[in-house]
Amino acid sequence: MDGRRANAPMDGRRANAPMDGRRANAPSDGRRVRGEATREQLLETARELFGDRGYEETSVEAVLQHTGVARGALYHHFHSKAELFDAVAEQVIVKITDQTAAAARGGGEPLERLRAGSHAWLQMALDPAVQRIALLDPPAVLGWTRWRELDEQYTLGGLRASLRRLCDEGRIPNGEEGLLAHMLLAALNEAALFIAYAEDQGAALDTARAAIDTLLGRLAGQSPRPLSG
Repeated sequence: MDGRRANAPMDGRRANAPMDGRRANAPSDGRRVRGEATREQLLETARELFGDRGYEETSVEAVLQHTGVARGALYHHFHSKAELFDAVAEQVIVKITDQTAAAARGGGEPLERLRAGSHAWLQMALDPAVQRIALLDPPAVLGWTRWRELDEQYTLGGLRASLRRLCDEGRIPNGEEGLLAHMLLAALNEAALFIAYAEDQGAALDTARAAIDTLLGRLAGQSPRPLSG
């Protein structure tokens, strides 16, 4: 009666247009959730395959076959097998860091907590999957720089904080905790590799633990020195 088309909206919006934009975002939200689920599925499967077979013996085709994910979907999330391995390695290193931190929290004074965390890492180095993903394959696949970057990102800070507490007790000189953290991280990784390459890994674990205990004892086992000032 007033010249508007039948059923035309009163305010000029198109019919069925969303009132607040939430409906318009729903499809993209759904795609994002599905994408995240696909990525996690790929990581979980790749972690199992890399851990069981190693990097060289794990093909992209095997990951696709075990997940049922299309090749294009895999390459949407990871541009190469090496990039997929990088993401898996990062996840494993985060898990190692979390478990060593939990073990350290169960200790007593700072040196005991540092020793407990170190022992937890060496115990995990017995796991063949941890060996392949966190120790044996990263140097060749990721390169030494990236491997060290992951270690420093997730592990070095905790070691530095532990050594800082020993500085506060007067057990090691102030200002040395940064370099000592790098040196201790290198020693722990060498001990873990010693275990991974050993024929008798149980015996190697005992030797590695004893060596780390000796190192920590020589580093900070003496009676606390008087704090300056």
